[in-house]
Amino acid sequence: MTLAMVFPGQGSQSQGMQADLAEHFDVVTDTYAEASEVLGYDLWALVQDGPAERLGETTVTQPAMLAAGVAAWRAWKAAGGEDATQMAGHSLGEYSALVSAGAVAFADAMRVVKRRSELMQAAVPVGVGAMAAILGLDDEVVEAVCAEVGDAGVAEPVNYNSPGQVVIAGHAAAIDKAVELAKERGARRALVLPVSVPAHSSLMREAGETLAETLAETAFESPAITVISAAAAKPYTDADDIRTRLSTQVFSPVQWVGTVQALIAGGATRVVECGPGKVLAGLTRRIDKSIASGFIDNHDSLQKLLQD
Repeated sequence: MTLAMVFPGQGSQSQGMQADLAEHFDVVTDTYAEASEVLGYDLWALVQDGPAERLGETTVTQPAMLAAGVAAWRAWKAAGGEDATQMAGHSLGEYSALVSAGAVAFADAMRVVKRRSELMQAAVPVGVGAMAAILGLDDEVVEAVCAEVGDAGVAEPVNYNSPGQVVIAGHAAAIDKAVELAKERGARRALVLPVSVPAHSSLMREAGETLAETLAETAFESPAITVISAAAAKPYTDADDIRTRLSTQVFSPVQWVGTVQALIAGGATRVVECGPGKVLAGLTRRIDKSIASGFIDNHDSLQKLLQD
């Protein structure tokens, strides 16, 4: 099978994640220790012991998920896992993909993500922004719903996750109206998500443009493994392309359906989620049932993949 690795983003974190993996692979705690040197606090202790409320803060979640994705990849390689021919990441997960593909040093990526999380948290005051998941409606219907509530503020599709699953973001008042309207239009489910940052919406434009300054000072190179940009659903090319897209992806929708389709078009016959949780593995199955999928959430799941 031809392997593509995909890395989850914010929302897949959980207290105690990767503890089982760390018992078998020292590279896991080594990765978190390297992250802690950049962050100035013990990230592993926070991930394992909480408090959960702090792990859920954007400024902690983003560094934690970068570390988790890279740790899972390093554990996979330490166990003798095959090389991937392509990689991609959902939102923040793109940083894990770029590190794993050799496009940027882990410590440098951690510094960028630390700044990214701070800018995104500061961009919109808590309570002003919101995100919601809409299930069971066509993309075009969700887009029309967002347009109809424009008088209440910004409401935009920001994650095209799978057929019939779109996440929207913007001003809280507009998102609340969009949720109710989506239900009226026949959505199977429409619910506001427990996040305060309207990620990937136009409300994040200033954060993304400011992040460009940090990206300009960071050393990138062309990936040794093809990495698909989830905002464009096509491969990153060179260092300047990476910097530009990492800046604009902060306020651009995640085209996850297109990204998985690009991995398949590029020859992937198995797509494996590299990091905590199984969200992306589930989305892969919804996007294309013919593709083998899996995940590296713990030691057992890693061993199962090695044997497949």
